[in-house]
Amino acid sequence: MLRYLLAMAFAIVLALLATLYVSPQLASMAVDRFTFDSPDEVGALEDGVYMLSNFAALLIGWTIGWLIGGRFGKETTA
Repeated sequence: MLRYLLAMAFAIVLALLATLYVSPQLASMAVDRFTFDSPDEVGALEDGVYMLSNFAALLIGWTIGWLIGGRFGKETTA
């Protein structure tokens, strides 16, 4: 039970930090590297990079929390 709780907590915290600090910079860097014909293409790429970086942070946070929770939440066999 502790393992799931820590995994969710770490996932939420890392996703929040990525949303606030990392994703906007990554999306801007990705958009600056290309030339576009329409503003819709800019928005689509920026949204995609933003969502992908948030999802990656969520998975990384879940994994870190899962590993840390596994160290503290040893199951006992009866």
